[in-house]
Amino acid sequence: MLDEKARRVFSSKALNYFDELSKNMSYTKTAQSLGITQPALTQQIKKIEKVVGAPLFYSVGKKIYLTDAGTSLLSATHEIFNVINTVTDQIQQNSSDSSGTISIGILATVESKVIEDFIVEFNRINPNIEIDLILLNRREIWDEIENNKIDLAIMYLPDNIIKNWKSYKSKKIINDNIMLIHNNEKIFKKGKATYKEAISNPWVAYLRGYYFTDLMIEKFKNSLVDPPKVVARFSSPYQLLKFVQDSDGIFTGLPLSFCLAHESMIKYHQTPLEPAISSELTFVFREDKDKIPRIKEFFAEWDSFLSKTSYIDRLKS
Repeated sequence: MLDEKARRVFSSKALNYFDELSKNMSYTKTAQSLGITQPALTQQIKKIEKVVGAPLFYSVGKKIYLTDAGTSLLSATHEIFNVINTVTDQIQQNSSDSSGTISIGILATVESKVIEDFIVEFNRINPNIEIDLILLNRREIWDEIENNKIDLAIMYLPDNIIKNWKSYKSKKIINDNIMLIHNNEKIFKKGKATYKEAISNPWVAYLRGYYFTDLMIEKFKNSLVDPPKVVARFSSPYQLLKFVQDSDGIFTGLPLSFCLAHESMIKYHQTPLEPAISSELTFVFREDKDKIPRIKEFFAEWDSFLSKTSYIDRLKS
């Protein structure tokens, strides 16, 4: 059994620091993301190393890597987090109280119109359940759901950032395709655009590391087509659309869901790519989350909401 001093060293905060450092492999980046000083982070790691009696990281040049001891502790840390998360979920499942908060992380590039409309409707039916809707990037959304900081994630799949699906479930919302936004009459008349036609003009695109950026690069690469020349990058589909429509001869790719929800804004042609670049918009959540009363109620009302009017029709309305 650990003595009192060792127990203080292995606090949840300390393990979180260690876990975050193992993800970033950078003291500077980790300290910034945690909102602490780099010396404070270094000191905390050294305290853990003193208790376990072995270094957790080693460096090669400017890069750091986990030692065997670090790898063992990381595995144990994740097991501890999973136990805590599982117990928390079980306690909530045993509660019959349909109140409290449902925290939902949504990928920043997702068209949220239907989700927002549903939250308004859900609040009318369940005024005692509070909904938090949080815009997150890919890395943030996975970290939040992995650490049980959000109950549900709304994200696109497949996503190679998710390494282990053992403890997670998903609930499909819709299939979403990328549409080429352009002013090329020849492509418009064909009704579909090949990848080579899509890269015939420069692009404005999502930021590097965004889901659709990585997805399109992968699809183009698999088809032996170079990615388009990019002249500017933005985080929002509104910014991409504005850039294209205020420019001459610039293309972009936007999700069909966004195009349907904002048809009146789009002055240029919308053409599907061939082969299609498709993904599933889904709810992702830890296994058994859907047994918690308020989340069970959320999904029941969601199914009822879409049974009255489909997701696609709600996008168009």
